[in-house]
Amino acid sequence: MTGAGRRVLLAAGETMAMVAPVTAESVEDAELFRIDAGGAESNVAAHVAALGHPARWLSAVGDDALGRRVRARVGARGVDVSAVAVDPGHRTGLYVKDPGRGVHYYRDGSAAAHLGLSDADAADLDDVAIVHVSGITAALDRLTPDGAAPAFLERLIARARAAGVPVSVDVNHRAALWPASVAAPVLRDLARRADVVFVGRDEAEALWGAATPAAIRAVLPEPAELVVKDGDVGATVFTADGEIFVPAHRVDVVEAVGAGDAFAGGYLAARLSGAPFAARLQAGHDRAALTLATTADFPDPTVPAPTGS
Repeated sequence: MTGAGRRVLLAAGETMAMVAPVTAESVEDAELFRIDAGGAESNVAAHVAALGHPARWLSAVGDDALGRRVRARVGARGVDVSAVAVDPGHRTGLYVKDPGRGVHYYRDGSAAAHLGLSDADAADLDDVAIVHVSGITAALDRLTPDGAAPAFLERLIARARAAGVPVSVDVNHRAALWPASVAAPVLRDLARRADVVFVGRDEAEALWGAATPAAIRAVLPEPAELVVKDGDVGATVFTADGEIFVPAHRVDVVEAVGAGDAFAGGYLAARLSGAPFAARLQAGHDRAALTLATTADFPDPTVPAPTGS
């Protein structure tokens, strides 16, 4: 299938059950909590679906209540979950968001950490317009004895390349999974093989010592679209024609976790629509602003979008 037939964003990677206080209180003090689904790649797919584009999530969950809840929750956001395997031998991962204090992971040996070559080979790419992955999957070999997840990631990227499908990578360095000294060369190589790359200015500095957007472009000259996010300052996209900067919205931040995924989802949805680069960045900021206003990884549709910059 080619041309107009390729419309789907395929996002591949782990999604866990997510526990978070309903309001912006600490885990220690809060009385009310929500159980939701949270994962970088499925978050991106959900944002793309919310903006009217077909999106599919490729992953694995355990044969347990949390896995069924996660799969149902992502599906309820308009994402095709038919490519999510149920692994009876490994559990679904879990993480807890502690607003203002970080995130606590309970994911060692999870079902998605055991994704392997057969899972990548089974992925249907016939209708896929772009494959989105993240550096989190590259880190999952540290959580399993067999280290299968990086092989899954490599095979999926290779298959996309062979099929002429663009690859999007969010660097997504997670220090809780692996130190910068170990992650830096792996994530640099992963980003260099992508067509679209998302990276935070702060994480690029921690990984590669590149403290400015221009310095990050010097580290990663290969991607056709390199998007450097700089928190509440804004974002810059580098292309063959130069660079474009769009400032971020002013937002009263409730919780920052998930905003990067929202930005990537907005950007990729606009890309699928054929929007110009500045509009892609603007769409990314729009989705990120919605997510920053909630403790969830995906915004409540009843919350109005922030306006202005």
